[in-house]
Amino acid sequence: MSNLKVAVVGVGSMGSMALWQLAKAGIDAVGFEQFGLAHERSAAGGESRMFRTAYMEGADYVPMLKASRKLWQELEAETGQSLLNLNGALMIGPKSDERIANVIRSVEEFEIDHEVLDSAEAMKRYPQHWLDSDEIAVLDREGGVIRPEMAVFTAAERAVELGAQLRENCRVDSIVESGSGVRINADGKDEEFDKVIVTTGPWTARVFPQFADHLVPRKIVMTWYLSKKLDDYSSENFPAFGRVGGEIQTFGIPALEGTMTKIGSVATFGDVEVPEDLHRDVDLAELGAINREVARCHPGLESTPSRISVHMDAYTTDEHALVGPVPGSDKVFVLGGYSGHGFKLAPVMGEIAKDLAVDGVTSHPIAHLAPERFTV
Repeated sequence: MSNLKVAVVGVGSMGSMALWQLAKAGIDAVGFEQFGLAHERSAAGGESRMFRTAYMEGADYVPMLKASRKLWQELEAETGQSLLNLNGALMIGPKSDERIANVIRSVEEFEIDHEVLDSAEAMKRYPQHWLDSDEIAVLDREGGVIRPEMAVFTAAERAVELGAQLRENCRVDSIVESGSGVRINADGKDEEFDKVIVTTGPWTARVFPQFADHLVPRKIVMTWYLSKKLDDYSSENFPAFGRVGGEIQTFGIPALEGTMTKIGSVATFGDVEVPEDLHRDVDLAELGAINREVARCHPGLESTPSRISVHMDAYTTDEHALVGPVPGSDKVFVLGGYSGHGFKLAPVMGEIAKDLAVDGVTSHPIAHLAPERFTV
């Protein structure tokens, strides 16, 4: 048992997993969450997220994604909860698109179980999609769907079972290095820690103003569509998908509850100046692009949404996260700015956070995510 005492500030997507990993390692860990557990004020809301290993954002992520899948399954085994459904994921777009090239590179370099379908083959197998003649679909058989709110709740509760403390509705007002440790002031009380892991999502730039020029919270809008043929969009018949090459980049999730199919835009809906004041209304004109893509690419779905929800995430200028020690410190670590594509990585990010707090280093490949790239 380590004598280390570690705080996790923000028990959401990444923080819940960090708390679980710390507790699992026998570390004295305390999680601070300013809202209730598994709230939907940031990036974990919306009841579903896609898991994929054939990665559009670059093959550098694949080793972490494979490690993350193993950890998702470990969390399921420890808790008996079903969190990850590996029903496959389709990556769709023009073969010439750089993001599709990244997908092909990912599956070939890392021997991901996959199949490449031309447009005719893809539409025959998955008539829920319409493809242009120059488009292909890469079926990532190691992909699927995650339940985010349940995952955050499950990881945090498992951490508590293993000995961690969880302080909900407890806002951290300051984090100050003091001598050999770090002092946290939360709800008017000071407490000393050896290390602090900050996973505050859209609030990250408020905690670390030095990143403010490169890190901004943005509004995310999720949309669900109805169909007369519900079975066509079940998880058995309709893999999760990501699509590029159209008017906007889109993603989709099967009808998990047997009613509506989630088709969303990867585009964001404006910067959020004050995270507490996230504006949750959506003008119908803002949905024009996603509705046009649904009408063009998904002939079996109604082309206007029956359900809309609003969330937010922190985006960096290069759309890659900040993961590592805060520049100039060996006691405070940041994991933030996942730019809309982080949830699938949450368990491995929790392990990385634990590694950094306990050992100062991690074996996972995070050099491209180093926070100092924005401060040098």
